[in-house]
Amino acid sequence: MPYNKSKSITILMADDDEDDRLLTQDALKESRVLNELYCVEDGVELLQYLRREGKFIDKTRHPRPGLILLDLNMPRMDGREALQQIKADPLLRGIPVVILTTSQQEEDMVKGYGLGAASYITKPVNFEGLVGLMKAIGSYWVEFVELPNQESE
Repeated sequence: MPYNKSKSITILMADDDEDDRLLTQDALKESRVLNELYCVEDGVELLQYLRREGKFIDKTRHPRPGLILLDLNMPRMDGREALQQIKADPLLRGIPVVILTTSQQEEDMVKGYGLGAASYITKPVNFEGLVGLMKAIGSYWVEFVELPNQESE
């Protein structure tokens, strides 16, 4: 099924590993998922971005995401705590959050879903796997899922 190029979403990735962020950007390009990817380094920055605080105040430079890719293990505020705050905030809880992490612990998966994650995905171990994952994410979240207008708050 060809991608509907008129429909795209803004993806916000929260991950403290710069290599993972760069690889994800490259994988999105390689997979021809034409959505914009914005990145933050931890849960504190994620919430600042979503609430348009500090350096993220300009909504033209930092648009509201239609999807969040969330790592669990980050400094300052980890993904679990950030997810809990996102889902507790009436202005943010409608944004789907996909946990994308190296953790394969059942406890993390159960807690993630319990906090309101839309999906839990273990990061692939190689670039080809990441490209395949980005294709699947792009296909699912752009082609099949109906999301509200990203600027709805």
